[in-house]
Amino acid sequence: MKVDWNGVYPAVTTQFNDDFEIDHAANDRMIEGLLADGVHGIIICGTVGENCSLSASEKRQVMTRAVKCVNGRVPVLSGVAETTTALAIEYAKDAELIGVDGLMVLPGMVYRSTEAEAIYHYQQVARHTSLPIMVYNNPVTYGVDVSIESMKTLAAEENIVSVKEATEDTRRISELISEFGDRFIVFGGVDDIALESIMLGATGWISGLTNVFPKESVAVYNLATNGEFEKARKIWRWFLPLLRLDTIPTLVQCIKYAEQLAGRGTEKVRAPRLPLEGEQRKYVKRLYDEAIAGRPNLD
Repeated sequence: MKVDWNGVYPAVTTQFNDDFEIDHAANDRMIEGLLADGVHGIIICGTVGENCSLSASEKRQVMTRAVKCVNGRVPVLSGVAETTTALAIEYAKDAELIGVDGLMVLPGMVYRSTEAEAIYHYQQVARHTSLPIMVYNNPVTYGVDVSIESMKTLAAEENIVSVKEATEDTRRISELISEFGDRFIVFGGVDDIALESIMLGATGWISGLTNVFPKESVAVYNLATNGEFEKARKIWRWFLPLLRLDTIPTLVQCIKYAEQLAGRGTEKVRAPRLPLEGEQRKYVKRLYDEAIAGRPNLD
């Protein structure tokens, strides 16, 4: 199965009204803004999209609205973060009917899978949909590493076409490419090592902070893929302090607060998440203000 996935794919937030119901109109505006700023694809219902804070019905609503809003201009992928394999299969079937372009599949939530269980989970989801699938490998957060040996097994599934690599070990990018060549599309999945991942051969970047500074994210990607590393590094060094917010437990609150500061969304999150306060809130505000003060000229 061949798909054309490459470039910068923001993992978009899910916007809420004052009563914490989904603000679909705000989601549309946010996506339109990102498309206008040049992103190459959209990830909905990921961690940053508060997937696990949405009901089953709400997830389907978010998918439906996003597909309609994007209207084929770029690929739309949905996170699949369900508690059981059966629920993940059901979600994948519904996503296919709704018309998303692909799935970013996580291991089963809550229960910490063994590697063999994670492989089984991915196989079963893949075998119950014709949609192309990206394996989301994030052992730091989810406690199971889909190793190179496991990817050899998953390579037998034709519609498993991509990996979001978030081990925080850039060596894995090279190992995947050395072992599989172009069998899998490799996305960098950790914001603060994205440039290194692209330089090592990743052809995509799934990002949280792109929601705040999409033009700069796209510039880093374009410059790096064109071999203009010195220009890319200049933007990267400016961006890095903010990108580190994507690697901490409160990443959703941090990104949403920064979005609000940028006028691109609001910081409303669903409990048990709560908005930032105290020193952490001041810290994010300081990073944002410093970024604005030193924002690079992209012309």
